[in-house]
Amino acid sequence: MPDTFSTLEELQAKVFADSDARKRLTYLFDEGSFTELDAYALAAGELTGVITAFGYVDGNPVYAFSQDISVKNGAMNEAQAKKISKVYELAAKTGVPVVAVYDSFGADVSDGSKALSAYGELLAQASNLSGVVLQIAVVAGTCAGCAAMLAQTADLTVMAKGASMFVAVNSDDDSSAENAAANGTAAVVCEDDKTAVEAAAKLISKLPQNNLSPAPMYEFTEPDTAFGSDADTAVKSVSDAESVTELYDGFGKAAYTALASVNGSAVGFVATNKTTDKLNADDCTKIAKFVRLCDSFSVPVITFVDTEGFESDDKTEAAGAVRAMSKLCHAYAEATTVKISVVVGKAYGAAFIALAGKGANADLAYALDNAVISALAPVTAVEFLEHDKLKGVEDTGAAREQLASEFARTQASAAAAAANGNVDGVVSPNGLRKLIVDSLDVLAGKRVSRLPKKHSNIQL
Repeated sequence: MPDTFSTLEELQAKVFADSDARKRLTYLFDEGSFTELDAYALAAGELTGVITAFGYVDGNPVYAFSQDISVKNGAMNEAQAKKISKVYELAAKTGVPVVAVYDSFGADVSDGSKALSAYGELLAQASNLSGVVLQIAVVAGTCAGCAAMLAQTADLTVMAKGASMFVAVNSDDDSSAENAAANGTAAVVCEDDKTAVEAAAKLISKLPQNNLSPAPMYEFTEPDTAFGSDADTAVKSVSDAESVTELYDGFGKAAYTALASVNGSAVGFVATNKTTDKLNADDCTKIAKFVRLCDSFSVPVITFVDTEGFESDDKTEAAGAVRAMSKLCHAYAEATTVKISVVVGKAYGAAFIALAGKGANADLAYALDNAVISALAPVTAVEFLEHDKLKGVEDTGAAREQLASEFARTQASAAAAAANGNVDGVVSPNGLRKLIVDSLDVLAGKRVSRLPKKHSNIQL
């Protein structure tokens, strides 16, 4: 035993002393109880700067590690990496989720190249587990250097306000949780470390433990929200009461993504009319990332479409809009999980094809009775198709709007789309929940085989 600890009692007192790292694990596990792994491991006579453990979250087994910034600023050293590596190894063997709580200023410089090698091995392990075992990262304090990349290999990242995440120190960069939410790095931002860890526990309970586990089932009550024109109320009118957890709230202007349950079964919701009518590059990236998460763990995706399409101007093109749009299309087309789409408002052109089209997207596609489905926006369509009717009209603008309104009610109506085979049925808002429930039931046994390949080659 190192000289720094003369007795077992002294070592135990040091190991099990109160710390933020230990408290955070009590916030995660049921009744605050967990079993610690390698508790007495030391690095150069000191504690390793991380607590590794297993326990239960909502009755399900979970592995976790929590970095201890009170020990050498939580610096990653070879001994700490070995403890974390063991967590990943056990998760791979058992298919049990991993929750990682980060609070460290980076690598232990006194460990030199050993710390760098350790990070590389952990990144490889976490990446190999991606899409196999559910991983949730919680940034409770500082998450610097390679640890930031490790956190981002998780399926979802939760941050506490006041926490920061960055790879390199730059005075011009904003590493705050608020900025991480705005750029899509953080899925959820919470008031403090306690609520962030509790949010991670909630997310764990909403998703399957691994890619072979069935989607969770819950006791539920009927929704108490009436269908509304905005994304949030539309989703809540179909979901079980109090079951909706929105993700990436601050990222993108039009897209809405959330985990929820319908009739007790876990689902993912995408809606496209959060605050604006058109999707930009951030919205496309947000939806694609969410769909891939759901598909990894076979969680059904329900998409509510109400959009005029994609933004298209020089600014959005410069932001890589086409790449982001193709990424969105690819995510839906590649996904083999259950996919149900409902046009709840407008669906024009490429946006209909990408989000609601049966060819690339939906197993079942529906439209509300007041939906408008068209290859072009109605005003644009009448310019091409009925321009002659505008000749000699005194108020061209009013006449154009009248023609567009008539076009939307007839040629672009939900009934016309159903008659053309573009959707499988037309439904009223009052019947939407039952239709979704029935569709989920009939698609529950879906099986799809894809062409053998290593992976798709979409530009990320």
